[in-house]
Amino acid sequence: MMVATEEKNIAVNRPVRVPLYKGEPQTLAEVFLEAAKKYNKPDALNYKKDGEWIPIDSQEMIERARFIALGLYSLGIRKGDRVALLSSNCPEWTLTDAGCQLSGVIDVPIYTTQAAPQVAYILNDSGSRIFVLENKKAYDRIKEAIKDCVSVEMFVFFDDTGVEEKRTMSLAELEDIGRELHKEQPTLADELSNTITPDDLATIIYTSGTTGEPKGVMLTQSNLVSNMIDSCAHFNFKTSDDALSVLPLSHVYERTAMYVYINNGISIYFAESIEKVGQNFREIRPTIFFAVPRLFEKIYARAKEKSIEAGGVKAKLFAWAIDVGKEYAKYQQRKETVPFFLNLKHKLADKLVFAKWRKAMGGRIRVMASGGAALAEDIGLIFLGAGFFISQGYGLTETSPVITSNPPEDNRIGTVGKAIPNVEVRIAEDGEIEARGPNIMQGYYNKPEATRDVLSENGWFKTGDIGVLDADGYLKITDRKKELFKTSGGKYIAPAPIEQLIKASRYVNQVVLIGNERKFPAALIVPNFEVLQTFCKQENINTQSKAELCKNPRIVEFFQKQVDSLTPNLAKYEKIKRIALIENELTIDGGELTPTLKIKRRVIDQKYKKIIDSLYE
Repeated sequence: MMVATEEKNIAVNRPVRVPLYKGEPQTLAEVFLEAAKKYNKPDALNYKKDGEWIPIDSQEMIERARFIALGLYSLGIRKGDRVALLSSNCPEWTLTDAGCQLSGVIDVPIYTTQAAPQVAYILNDSGSRIFVLENKKAYDRIKEAIKDCVSVEMFVFFDDTGVEEKRTMSLAELEDIGRELHKEQPTLADELSNTITPDDLATIIYTSGTTGEPKGVMLTQSNLVSNMIDSCAHFNFKTSDDALSVLPLSHVYERTAMYVYINNGISIYFAESIEKVGQNFREIRPTIFFAVPRLFEKIYARAKEKSIEAGGVKAKLFAWAIDVGKEYAKYQQRKETVPFFLNLKHKLADKLVFAKWRKAMGGRIRVMASGGAALAEDIGLIFLGAGFFISQGYGLTETSPVITSNPPEDNRIGTVGKAIPNVEVRIAEDGEIEARGPNIMQGYYNKPEATRDVLSENGWFKTGDIGVLDADGYLKITDRKKELFKTSGGKYIAPAPIEQLIKASRYVNQVVLIGNERKFPAALIVPNFEVLQTFCKQENINTQSKAELCKNPRIVEFFQKQVDSLTPNLAKYEKIKRIALIENELTIDGGELTPTLKIKRRVIDQKYKKIIDSLYE
């Protein structure tokens, strides 16, 4: 079937999804409406206010979403119009999204960390008529950059306290307008929902990208709904499950996860912030947790730091338990019988260490999923050995997002699993991963050439990732095609696997491999300064400022030895001959990371050019 996109974009032949299950929803409007009828949850959405968790039940969720839909209609917004949305995670984000989906309006989520000029670009490119923002602080950060965005007719604020912009209203006022229209036309909300078809665009999500201007990924109702159903078919979700939502809803990974939760009657709790995730774990005691590798790394690092802070026997016990757990997990992975004495040691480690770790995370987690980037094999083994199941998957914004996922019954650490139902995966001659299925985007908004670059006429999408498929169909990602760099000697190097090896050191917080068109590879390392302070005390090195520590020859030599010990099996041309320590963590706000925590290598090359040049003098 030929699925047509907007006039400025190309049409692509792609397979159309045939419903797998009787009575399954076909649009996101049906997802919201049918879930509310089927489950009628008293705690569908939950948020924390003034120290207490406040529930929103299914009926209130749908009622408010309908009023938002009708409020937009009252403002002249019609099916196919665009509404931009910039806010941190909160119930209002999901309610606004639901309101758009119930009325056929295309929403355009924007990261709260997006640079102001990029926000302006997205508003202009998408032609968004309404701009929904969290509060005055969010508006003030970007107001100068967006003052000339002529398409925006109205600003809607979740909290409009202190806002002086003339063309504004609060979300509550928008709902009030919708409520009044509902009284006048009680059937209008249903009429709007009934006009939506699976081929209609649901959202345009702008990829942050590691280079260049953002590209608007056009995803249809069917793209998202099919992926919601197919990606979680192997999980035994229950209506008694509770999910902690941490990742930004502006990213398709968490957005689709939200639809998965709603469609399966799972209660959703919005985490207060990344800093309070640990506290929220203990309060909510969730059973479901979807995250990116960086979060799992931080959870493990925090558990390790606590053991080091306790010192003495506890630190040694934790380290011993981790080693035992990893060895135990390796036998599980190979499906081999665990040796008798290893089994005994694991039971002891579980009683003394792992049970306490699980309790600290609420004690009820049964499903964890990791996506957005490669999960280090070491981290996967550590969590498995400690009794946590992490299903690693793979996908992109352009694929709604899931392409592959590890099934619970045969989870293979080090891979990103097998293709989910209805999705095909193949490896091109140059090693690039290609995918085809009902989850593949319609194209990039207003960018037909960019669309043609990644989408073949018969629907195969070029992911830009390099990988291999094993005999059982499990996919392993080896690197980003565009991130491969070549030394001046003509040797190609994949940085990501080497960076993962180096990050195994507890002294390393972040690492970036460099060396494009240089004689040899080198590395920029952000130390874990808390752990480094302990080392300095042991070695009688004066605890100086971070900048001084990064230049201390003894510290630099120590880190070089750490790198050498962790990368003994690299080819000669891959060996890291020089390193530099940098004092500031790479961040989204600093411009070095994308909102999904991917490294912007070109930005780092430019920002740290002097340091990099010094390594090759």
